[in-house]
Amino acid sequence: MTYRIAGIDVHKKMLAVVVADVAGEGEFQFQRLLFSTTPEQLKALAQWCVDHEVQEVVMESTAQYWKPVWETLERYWQPVGRKQTGASPMTGSLHLAQAQSNRARGGRKNDFVDAERLVRRYVAQELVLSFVPSADQRLWRTVTRQKQQRVGARVRLRNQMEAFLEEAHIKLSSLVSDLLGQSGRRILEALGEGKTDPQEIALQADRRLRATQAQLCDALSAARELNPVYRKLLKQSLEELGLLDRQIQELDREIARLLAQHEDAVQRLAEVPGLEPDSAQQIIAEVGPAAAVFPTAKNLASWVGVCPGDNISAGESHSTKSPKGNRNMRRILNQAAHAAVKAKGSIFEVMFQRLRRSLCYKEAIWAIAHRLCRLIWVLLHKTVRYEERGPTVSAASKRVRTSRMMRELRRMGYRVDPPTELQDA
Repeated sequence: MTYRIAGIDVHKKMLAVVVADVAGEGEFQFQRLLFSTTPEQLKALAQWCVDHEVQEVVMESTAQYWKPVWETLERYWQPVGRKQTGASPMTGSLHLAQAQSNRARGGRKNDFVDAERLVRRYVAQELVLSFVPSADQRLWRTVTRQKQQRVGARVRLRNQMEAFLEEAHIKLSSLVSDLLGQSGRRILEALGEGKTDPQEIALQADRRLRATQAQLCDALSAARELNPVYRKLLKQSLEELGLLDRQIQELDREIARLLAQHEDAVQRLAEVPGLEPDSAQQIIAEVGPAAAVFPTAKNLASWVGVCPGDNISAGESHSTKSPKGNRNMRRILNQAAHAAVKAKGSIFEVMFQRLRRSLCYKEAIWAIAHRLCRLIWVLLHKTVRYEERGPTVSAASKRVRTSRMMRELRRMGYRVDPPTELQDA
């Protein structure tokens, strides 16, 4: 009985495809073919795989160029392949190999040879395969990562605005904690519109601002002779800021719509100290609403890359550095760990203080991130809610955090009913 596996060496404009019967004895006999990467050619590749009764396909993760190939085969070849007569459990499987695991010796680069090596190493179980989520989850990832890019662009824009305000001798950031808050925005808009009187500009600040009018006038005194170029740059930055804010709000609503069926999972994660609805949505987009792909919490921690490394030779440990894992999850967990250890009376604050006796700050934070990762697996995989075990968390602080989380969820477009304890209060 034949069992055909296809190997695809992916490039931007072309695909080197080989197929061989791996069930026979002796050296594999490969059939070679070239395809371009246009939509019609990708459909032709899928039909070619169907016609040649290919059971499995393995390809290399080359930049983003593998994605159209994967999605086309997933749509046009995979359903047909799984319905083949006498199909095995692996029939119709797509595999994405990390490029590093398919490297050849120096000076031995050839497209078809690379594709053949993919098949040989896959059969020998020598390839490192990547986790590729479902089409829906890939869409979640795209939207959440696009939003994160815009949030990063907003932070960079804020830093740029602060830099050229300092260059223009406007010392606003010394008195206003949030340069892009309500008071800061109104003052910046007044400067951009061409106002020159420091007292008039200072009146744009909120009354609750800690800085006095005299301090604001002193910080804004350079507005009288502010170069028009700085005003123009400031006005353009404010327009760009408004565009980014609108795009972030639209993406918030889009994410809430895409994850509407998993609202309960978002709420369960958002209850964890250090996590918010936004980070909960990002986590679900990365690992799935139930983390079903990962059999244990250790598997998830290893995939994310928050567990200690294991580099042992001749019985000696040469390094315990964490492996490279999912970059987005590592960022989220690192930020969440920093926030969790600052939650007064939480179990994470207690654990962090205990870890600090023997670890440096960064190592202790990374240990908290590891605990958070395993907790996330439990909450998603076992569909349970978080229970705070900290010694001094009061009912009042719980109500404040719950109310803030509900406001954030409603802002994103979710419909949230207050819990019983808030209704009684």
